[in-house]
Amino acid sequence: MAMKNAPAGTIRYWAAARAAAGTSEEPYAAATLAEALDAARRRHTARPEFARVLMRCSFLVDGTPVGTRDHKTIQLAEGGTVEVLPPFAGG
Repeated sequence: MAMKNAPAGTIRYWAAARAAAGTSEEPYAAATLAEALDAARRRHTARPEFARVLMRCSFLVDGTPVGTRDHKTIQLAEGGTVEVLPPFAGG
C-alpha cells in the first residue's frame, strides 16, 4: 500500500497495456515500482486482462530499464514516469 507522503508521478501504458488498462496514462503515488503496480492492479480489477498483460511487460522508470531487478527495490521519484511496455512483435 502506498505511503501517505509517497512520491507522485505518471504511469504510461503502451500498446496492449493501454488496451488492457483502458487508458494511456494514470497517476501513481507510491515509493516503489511494486507499490505503483499493485495499486494499478487494484484500480483495474474490473479488467482481468490488465493483470495478465502486466505479467508480460517490461518497465522503464524515468527512462531507465528495470530489467530483472526486483520491483520492490526500484524507488520512484516525485514527478517521475513509469513506462509499461508489453512485448512487441519481432522484438
